[in-house]
Order: sequence, then structure tokens, then C-alpha cells
Amino acid sequence: MTQVPHNVPEELPLEEAPEEPTRVPLAIEDWLTVIVMGLLALITFANVVVRYFTNQSFAWTEEISVHLMIVLVLVAGSASVARNRQIRIEFFADAGPEERQRKLARFGALMVCVLFVLLAALSTRLVYDHWKYEETSPGIGVPQWWYSIWLPLLSLAIAGRAFGLFLRRRRAR
Repeated sequence: MTQVPHNVPEELPLEEAPEEPTRVPLAIEDWLTVIVMGLLALITFANVVVRYFTNQSFAWTEEISVHLMIVLVLVAGSASVARNRQIRIEFFADAGPEERQRKLARFGALMVCVLFVLLAALSTRLVYDHWKYEETSPGIGVPQWWYSIWLPLLSLAIAGRAFGLFLRRRRAR
């Protein structure tokens, strides 16, 4: 019998199940998350240091940080979809016969895919408008499409990960 630490209830697993193999390596999202988090930390730290010594802050740091956080959310969303760790109502997802659970898992993955394909299509129009009307960002004046281009691209990445999950669930019959 293995000894469980006193602060961990016995019903909780101590080790996670191994990840399912995917065609596109999950390390892509993992490394992008590390890079974006590192950039956010560096930008914020630089702003704090400058503000401490000069009582002024860099105007560009907040603008870039906000857009990096959006990229971070989308990259992490892609990783959670690929690992099948997105939010779901367990009462419905884990209840009932196993065949029903598999059908609900496939349906959920397909709906996530459809949602993010629609988001990519609609946000592509937004990027086009930013480019066509030469909108610039309010803080530092760079073209706004430099920021908005990531929404359709990362939405397509999430849709691809959701479709891959759908295919894996379909094969797992």
C-alpha cells in the first residue's frame, strides 16, 4: 500500500493520466505559452523599474501586455482543447452509458471546432477592416492589424485542435 500525504484526500489521483498522442506536437502551445509569459514578465518588470526610478511609465507596455494576454488565452485554449481539459458540465458529460459519453464528447469537440471556425471567419473581416482603413493603435500608433491578425490565426489553431480531438474520439469507439 502506498502512503498518501496527509493533506491530499485519498480519492484524488496523485499522478495524471498520460497525454493522448497527437499529430501536431503539444509542445508548440507549451513553448508559445512560456515565451508569451516571459515577454509579459519582462515588459511588466521593465515598466515597474522605469516607473520606480522616473515616476513615469512606458506608454507602450500596457498596450502590448493587453494584446499578449489575448494571445496567451488563445494559445492556452488551444492546449486545453488538444488535451481535452476544457470546461464541461460533468453531470452530463460523465453520466449515463459509455456510448452516450463518447457521443457527447464527439459532439462537444465538433461544436468547439464550429465555434472557432466562425470566430476565425468573422475576425478575418475585422483584420481586413483594420488593414483597409489603416487604423492605428491608440498607445503607440502601430497598425492595428498587427494585433488583430492573431485572433483568426489562433482561432483556426483551436478549431484544428478541436477537430483533431473529434477524430481521436471517433476512432476510440
